[in-house]
Amino acid sequence: MQDALELKRTTWRSTLEASATTRLRVFAATLVLCVLASAAFASWIPLPVSIITVFLFAGPHNWFELRYFLMRLPVRFGRSRNFFITAFAGLAVLTCTYFSLPLIYRLSPNSNEWWLTVIAVWNTLFLGWLAVLVWLRSRQKPRSNWTWFLPLTFALCAFNWFSPNFFSLALVYIHPLVALWFLDRHLKRTRPTWVRTYRRCLALLPVVLGLMVWQLQQTTSLPESNGLFWRITQHSGAELLPNVSSHLLVSVHLFLEMLHYGVWLLALPLLGSVVTRSSSGKVWDWKSVPLARHPKGFPKLVGFALGFGVIMVALLWVGFSIDYSTTRDIYFTLAIAHVLAEAPFLLKMI
Repeated sequence: MQDALELKRTTWRSTLEASATTRLRVFAATLVLCVLASAAFASWIPLPVSIITVFLFAGPHNWFELRYFLMRLPVRFGRSRNFFITAFAGLAVLTCTYFSLPLIYRLSPNSNEWWLTVIAVWNTLFLGWLAVLVWLRSRQKPRSNWTWFLPLTFALCAFNWFSPNFFSLALVYIHPLVALWFLDRHLKRTRPTWVRTYRRCLALLPVVLGLMVWQLQQTTSLPESNGLFWRITQHSGAELLPNVSSHLLVSVHLFLEMLHYGVWLLALPLLGSVVTRSSSGKVWDWKSVPLARHPKGFPKLVGFALGFGVIMVALLWVGFSIDYSTTRDIYFTLAIAHVLAEAPFLLKMI
């Protein structure tokens, strides 16, 4: 009887291990396939794919980010009070000042140096805010060595004042990679046995990027026959890098953005991070958010935030359908809010 019970336990463990191995292989294969497919489409027809990708996924991925951040927001800040107050205050100030930059540009004197100074000041405020957040986070983890960030901040400030435009362009290309870091942190907490495989798959990225550069560096620049195409190429840095094919720049940026959208819309939801299924199993059950479910939480505020997010996604689709170029400009201006919001939540996961 005991031998039969032990055999059942061994069989059960073997089945679980086989199932876990299968899921890991499916995850790795899907990740590699998504990377290769994104690179292929971004290199083949970058302009049409860029237009379609932003139209379909820009709004929804922001909604999933909002839900993710609400999922990770504590009901009571506790000893993280100063961290979150600094995070939200800096987020508000930096977002509002960023929104005012187009107005400042219109009212500013016709001087390129003056405008570069304005950009450099905003970038410096951003770096200073980020440095304060890192310092506050380091105080919560005294066993970790965070001293490296101070010289890095000064180096980045120096680079920013040396070339504000190139610093801003670097942020455009670095930002999509932050989603991959979020996924790494999430796997480390929920599926630590997957982390090594995930990081090995990420080693494919520099190889794919190298192949894209090698293949596209000699291609002719993309046509700028209308304002929309011109905006897409300029957003990728075609004006700052006139000797580099705009086809290469747009393709690389689009490839990174597609990975960014893939993490927020596919990887994290499927891994159970963004979408927490309630008893009803519905994706839109906002009561599954801890901040709404907790007795001392804020269910009405969470419901309003997610509901308002759905309305904004719908309005964004309507705007894209009516006037894609103008809506795209507005979206990428407003999107600075979610770019900034990623910093404090990522720091809390480290």
